Amino acid sequence: MPAICVFCASSERIDQTYVDLARDVGAELARRGHDLVSGGGSVSSMGAVARAARAGGARTVGVIPRALTQMEIADHDADELVVTEDMRTRKGEMDRRADAFLALAGGIGTVEELMEIWVSRVLLMHDKPVVVLDPDGVFAPLREQVDLLVERGFARPSVRDAIEWVTTVGEAFDALERRTPLLPPAGDELLEAEPAVRDEQSEG
Repeated sequence: MPAICVFCASSERIDQTYVDLARDVGAELARRGHDLVSGGGSVSSMGAVARAARAGGARTVGVIPRALTQMEIADHDADELVVTEDMRTRKGEMDRRADAFLALAGGIGTVEELMEIWVSRVLLMHDKPVVVLDPDGVFAPLREQVDLLVERGFARPSVRDAIEWVTTVGEAFDALERRTPLLPPAGDELLEAEPAVRDEQSEG
């Protein structure tokens, strides 16, 4: 079955409601017959999603950098624990093993993971679904930032089509399983810089 990569928190200072949500995600992932790819930690949301997925019968793969095996306490109960040399290798391995991506509330590491996979989908480097489960608006400022970038011309409006925002676990998995295709950008939307480059070339 398709493997779902879940980006989420490893902080133990967050409210329990976020950990409970991660647990519910893991349980639903297993119920729907998916495998889990996670950041390989056993604490906070990261640990909760993996434990719940295993409890429901899902296969879990954790990918963690060697330097974080103590800080995030590596998930040695994972069916497969991959230890990488650095963060970049970790993200690449998670991306390679996943068929879809789900982001829950998390810190700057989660935001970085989400942004990288979002950008690569915008650039048509993959066609895997990207979904954010955000029931209480943790990512609302990020959405506002992207809207501002579109408004000021730094990003094309179609960047919004590369990601889905939902508020319930059921909606999240429905969106992940739909695999809505992302249409190629039209004409001068291929790259933000393309129109200016073309103008400069025509003037030359």
